[in-house]
Amino acid sequence: MQNRTLEVGVGLFLLAGLLAFLLLALRVSGLTVGADNTYKVYASFDNIAGLTVRSKVTMAGVTIGKVSAIDLDRDSYMGRVTMQLDEAVNNLPADSTASILTAGLLGEKYIGISVGGEEEVLGEGGTIHDTQSSLVLEDLIGKFLLNSVNKDQAN
Repeated sequence: MQNRTLEVGVGLFLLAGLLAFLLLALRVSGLTVGADNTYKVYASFDNIAGLTVRSKVTMAGVTIGKVSAIDLDRDSYMGRVTMQLDEAVNNLPADSTASILTAGLLGEKYIGISVGGEEEVLGEGGTIHDTQSSLVLEDLIGKFLLNSVNKDQAN
């Protein structure tokens, strides 16, 4: 009888460990289980280099949503980003700014939203028109090297 109790206890402990591991895996991957209280907002960028689906969307350093899709706008040839924002942030002014930022020097890319001052708010399917594209490190290095080569040729 005591052997049976020990086996059941070990089995329950392993089951709890597997459930904890599954929950941790879902948290790390950014996937959620259940209904989301979110709404979609769109933004177009000249360059979205490094931004991925499930990247976070922040305002004042607080995560308020995530990137749900990235595609090419065939009319303007710009990267169009679809963001799922939390319903709690449903009073975002229509003239807000979206910027693609980097966490650290070579870290992951995410979208930072700066609040505007207009009274009209973005609703479901709204578009943020004022955007700042991703800073590409290779372009900066190229400009720096080209500038230093031009200075050397001028002297």
